[in-house]
Amino acid sequence: MTTQFDSVRENNGEYLWQPMTHPAESRRNPPKVIVGGEGVEIIDIDGRRILDALAGGLWNVNLGYSCEPIKRAIANQLDELPYHSAFRGTVSASTVELSHEIIEWTKPEGMARAFFTSGGSDSVETALRLARQYHKVRGDSSRTKFISLKGSYHGTHFGGASVTGNARFRTPYEPLLAGCFHVAGPNTYRNEFDESDPAVLADRCISALEAEIAMQGAGTVAAFIMEPIQGAGGVYVPHESYMGRVREVCDRNGVLLIADEVITGFGRSGSWFGSRLWGVKPDMMCLAKAITNGYFPFGACLVSEGMAEVFEASEGSTAYIAHGYTYSGHPVGAAAALATLAETKRLGVNDNASARGSQLHDGLLGLQAKFDIVGDVRGGQGLAHAIELVSDRAAKTALAGDVVARIHDAIYEAGVSVRVSGNKIILSPALILEPAHIEQIVDALAAGLSTAS
Repeated sequence: MTTQFDSVRENNGEYLWQPMTHPAESRRNPPKVIVGGEGVEIIDIDGRRILDALAGGLWNVNLGYSCEPIKRAIANQLDELPYHSAFRGTVSASTVELSHEIIEWTKPEGMARAFFTSGGSDSVETALRLARQYHKVRGDSSRTKFISLKGSYHGTHFGGASVTGNARFRTPYEPLLAGCFHVAGPNTYRNEFDESDPAVLADRCISALEAEIAMQGAGTVAAFIMEPIQGAGGVYVPHESYMGRVREVCDRNGVLLIADEVITGFGRSGSWFGSRLWGVKPDMMCLAKAITNGYFPFGACLVSEGMAEVFEASEGSTAYIAHGYTYSGHPVGAAAALATLAETKRLGVNDNASARGSQLHDGLLGLQAKFDIVGDVRGGQGLAHAIELVSDRAAKTALAGDVVARIHDAIYEAGVSVRVSGNKIILSPALILEPAHIEQIVDALAAGLSTAS
């Protein structure tokens, strides 16, 4: 008897181009097909239940797959008003309600206004545009440049790719946006200063930022954008002094500070926001991913009171927001976000992320002591971790891709799904994990690493 899944198996890899994948790779090695999700597990087409150590694959399903309040909110909103534009003149009730709620959440960061988007790349694009516009409204139109960190990731739009500090996401699409420059980031394992002490590295990175601003001319720089903890690039946690000193440098030079909180927002770092973790008030915050638990494409760009005052006090046409998306403030997304935020707060997932993150970090350090191919363990600040695999610890030689792929497959066969990026294994599980789940992840990693020899 033919089933629905027979057609899926037959067509898998034939007609779909996957994001972040070589088109030929999906044809040679069809992807694993996921057909279900429950709690913190996914279910593949062969009926295997796999612990998801990726929170949906992209850091976003923080509350797991069985969060009924969000599902009900989406269904109810579809019944009431499935869509309407939030462009000038009309707006949905759920969108208005969410704008108030999200600003209440971010008052400690000094946020005052919300501009809603369809996701993280949109939120970054919005922040970059508003940064340039802000300076024009103030009569300082020469401030057009952006500075960001090497190793950073800020999305896939031309603006986001331009400030991303990883050539893998840039080179195929160059030339990109002019006026984007990159400085050393807080990667203690691989950096241009050959410095492993986090505090000393922070000093070097701050000096590099100051030097770059001076070289470009402070009066030409619109904004500095950074992830409070670098995520997709490899999970680099800066020294606790770093982001606060970045804020000071930006203030001295009239440069806006954009915090890309697409990954760190809503508890992943053990604090509600990465900026709050480091005690920093940015000028803008980019949010997405966990804002709807991954159940609906949605994001936000938040602006500070100071920025809002500049725009709203201007009578000139330069303050007109000539930017927006068809799905900005989508009523279903707003309803999903409201339910997600309520459940996120009720569960206190930031505290659990901190506790389980420490447990996972200890487990990864144990693996490093056992397996020579684990060159570096990163994370320990909430549930964001990475291990970097090497064939030679002393030389830090990246482990061969075919060996990494074999390890990845063995981890999956052991019942856990992780993400591979080059020679790095990335871990970003749901924030509702229990201690036994952490043990399962570490055991599966050990099973995978043991296949390397």
